Amino acid sequence: MIKIYVTSVPVEDQGKALDFYTKILGFIKKKDIPLGEHKWLTVVSPGEQSGVELLLEPMAFEPAKLYQRSLKEAGIPWTSFAVDDIGKEYQRLCNLGVQFSIAPRQAGPVMIAVLDDTCGNYIQLMQEL
Repeated sequence: MIKIYVTSVPVEDQGKALDFYTKILGFIKKKDIPLGEHKWLTVVSPGEQSGVELLLEPMAFEPAKLYQRSLKEAGIPWTSFAVDDIGKEYQRLCNLGVQFSIAPRQAGPVMIAVLDDTCGNYIQLMQEL
């Protein structure tokens, strides 16, 4: 059996990303291991601290920077996070100053919203209906 252990989101600045993903989105820092000029820096969901880790991956590879920029310019989210109540989460994040490119709306069997993570990415929030 194969299972997902770590997935990543590219970030322009790991410190700024850690602040956003913990203080704004509510994740918890799991690993912070120095690796030269960067770190192996992961966060996890508070409700699943032994679950999948999200690596805040530094953008040190030029083709990756181009890919990240191209996705954002096209309005395409890098990844998607599940929420229990998208309306409540949208309001909470708006109150914290988070900018959304898409306000909550239905998309088939789910509700979605798309936020700017301030680190170079759009991130989709999704609630199953």
